[in-house]
Formats: sequence, structure tokens, C-alpha cells
Amino acid sequence: MSDNIGAPGSDISRREFVAATGGTGALALAGCTAPSQESSPQLQQSETDLPTTSPPEVVQVDEQGGSVTLSSQTAVHQPHPVETMGGPVELPRVWAFQADDRDPSVPGPILRTTEGNDMEVTFDNTDGDMPHTVHFHGVSKTWENDGVPTTTGIRVDPGEKHTYEIPANVPGTHLYHCHYQTHRHIDMGMYGFFRVDPEGYEPADRELFMTLKDWDSRLNRQFAGEDVSYSPRNRSPDVFTINGKSAPRTLHPEDGSPVIVSEGDTVRIHFANNGYMSHPIHTHNHRFRVVEKDGSQVPEAAQYEQDVVNIAPAERKTVEFEADADPGIYLMHCHKVSHAMNGNFYPGGMVGGIVYESAMDTDIFSKLMNYAGYEG
Repeated sequence: MSDNIGAPGSDISRREFVAATGGTGALALAGCTAPSQESSPQLQQSETDLPTTSPPEVVQVDEQGGSVTLSSQTAVHQPHPVETMGGPVELPRVWAFQADDRDPSVPGPILRTTEGNDMEVTFDNTDGDMPHTVHFHGVSKTWENDGVPTTTGIRVDPGEKHTYEIPANVPGTHLYHCHYQTHRHIDMGMYGFFRVDPEGYEPADRELFMTLKDWDSRLNRQFAGEDVSYSPRNRSPDVFTINGKSAPRTLHPEDGSPVIVSEGDTVRIHFANNGYMSHPIHTHNHRFRVVEKDGSQVPEAAQYEQDVVNIAPAERKTVEFEADADPGIYLMHCHKVSHAMNGNFYPGGMVGGIVYESAMDTDIFSKLMNYAGYEG
């Protein structure tokens, strides 16, 4: 697992985080728990022989000679594994993407390259037990590399490998997913980010990736062998995640994706919606500008400050703001309130936070870390 703290793309190390919290600050309120609710649904415990997913990592494909190998791993996914704020929340069966020899993750690994540095993406299904493909949004590629079995005739069956030639010819933030039986395979966890940096790209002080996803856990529980009824035409999402985690686990510095900033930082967040519902994301006390959409730069004349941005299924938007608020801890969440819940418990679900480093040695931050299950 990466030593980095915060959302994928962060360059804050665990050592820096511990120093900012005063070393013991995150444990100062050990034993405190958030209000619980006995009627909150708790999912059945999963088999112990399956791996548990890890947080997504950034794969710098340029540094690997332009190639990466993906595979799929059946795993257990824990959006919020502890008994606070409506937890635990668990998906007892997912199909996670795995890059090279890294851990399987949901979302999948963030594949990052540079404009003009094309990628070879090999999907290795030699140890798999079902067909898959990989479809990349955004870039212009040849027909046979589109990753759609119905129209290309190409799918990767168990025991097979297939290499996709993916040009890095459309700078911006994109996504990828399995396009075999898409209505199930995305909902089982087979999705991720694909980023093409333009030539001469200048990163922000804090540059982060956030994937939004709504889940109907009946599908995941059905594949785990539970006696539940599920239909994709009668989908009823009950789990809502940012980078695969539900609040308060979203604030966990290693397992979650807190947006950790210092005063004066320029913050750039790449959002993608890999679910099937729209999510209006609201930032507390910070107004941002949308600077990219679906791999296109938004002209400066068309940018304006706002604090809510709607992100539709498969849509990508990059927002940018200055960390110029009164230093503290501020929410960043979906404003469909039912999406900010764990079962019947509020708050939870698709709720994250913007955390100033100077606020990380406070008692309230320690309390939040305890809710999130952070043990220091």
C-alpha cells in the first residue's frame, strides 16, 4: 500500500500526517463513538478466504515504459468496516481491478500518462473465471481497441490475455470499465480513472482524484450466495461511496480520501461518476471553478465560481479552488440527502471533507478519526 495520506494523487506522507496531528492527537478520544442506530442494516459477514480490497493507487504508466497489465480479482469490499455512524457497511463480493503486482482495488487503479505517450494495456484473464473486456472513454482509438465485445467481436475469456493499444491523444480526465455484461460488471466494481496530462502540464499544489459510485448491495450479496432478489431494472441503491468508501471512512487518512490542504494551496480535484445516478457535489465554505469537462478545457471566459456541481453518470469534471477559508474542517458531499446516509443513519455515504493541516491537532479532528476507525 502507498505511504501517501489522503485522496489518490496526494503527496502528503504518513510521517507528515502524524506530525500534523501531534502524534497522539488522533487517539485522544479513543473510546468515543458516534451515535449508533440499532435498526441500521448490517450486511452478512463474508467468506474469510477472499482478499479485501485496498484503496486505489496512481499508476504512472510513463514510468513503466508505457505498459500496464490489468487483471480482475474476486474480493470483499468494505466501504465502512467499523460500527460507527450506521456501520459496518460491506459489499461481500466485488470484482476488483488489479494493476501488475499491486493490490486489487475498488475503484481500480488510476492509470496516468502524458499526451503522446500511448499505452499498451494488457488484460490478463489467465486465472479468471468469467469473460471481461476493458473499454476506455475519451480518447480516439481504432475500432478493435474499443473494448466492446458486441461490436468488435473481441472479449477476453478465462485463460486468455489481450492487449489494447490506447492512444494518449485526448488530454484530460477519462475513465475505463469492463464492457462485458456492463450492467453487472460495473456494479460489481470494475471501473477506474484514466488520466492523460497535456504536454507541459503544471500540477496544482494539491491534485486529487475522486470517483463517485452508487451501489445496490443486493447484486453484490446475490453473487456472494445470499438469497436476495435483484433486477437491474429495479435498482435501489443503498450504498454510496467516494473512492469506494462511505463516510466516516471517507475521512480515514489511509483508507479514505480526505482532501488535506494547507492555507493558500491551489486545489484541483478530478471527479468521475462511475455509477448510474447523478450526484450534485457541494463544497462547504469553498467556491470553485470547473476547469475541465470530459477531457476538454473549459475556456476561462466560461468559468465562474460555484459551490455545487452536478456530475452525471460517466461524466468527468475537474474543479479548482484556493484553500482560502478560515482553517478548519469542511464537508464536501452529495446534496441528494439520501445519498449522504448509511442505511437509515445520517450522516454517512457520499460525504467527504476538506481538512486544513492546522486543524488536524484538534479534539474534533481526533473524534472524527475515531469515527473513521483510524488507529494512528
